[in-house]
Amino acid sequence: MPYLTIEKKASIFAEFGGSATNTGSIEGQIALLTERISQISKHLQANKQDNSTQRGLMRLVGQRKRLLSYMQKTNLQGYRALIEKLGLRK
Repeated sequence: MPYLTIEKKASIFAEFGGSATNTGSIEGQIALLTERISQISKHLQANKQDNSTQRGLMRLVGQRKRLLSYMQKTNLQGYRALIEKLGLRK
């Protein structure tokens, strides 16, 4: 079973990336990573000993952090709007 359906990915990119086919936008990639991180976190709450999934989660968190720092350097207003919309860094 895939972690996200094609329709769910398209709706995430449509909401954050501008269009459903704009999969290269930084905002859309960060939103997709945030969705994956939340799903994996729920999985790990039930399966605490799943070390390989925990390593994958840390990898995704690092990737999202790198994308957020890049966006902060290049587009500060967009960065602030995105973290507000996603509910990150409270």
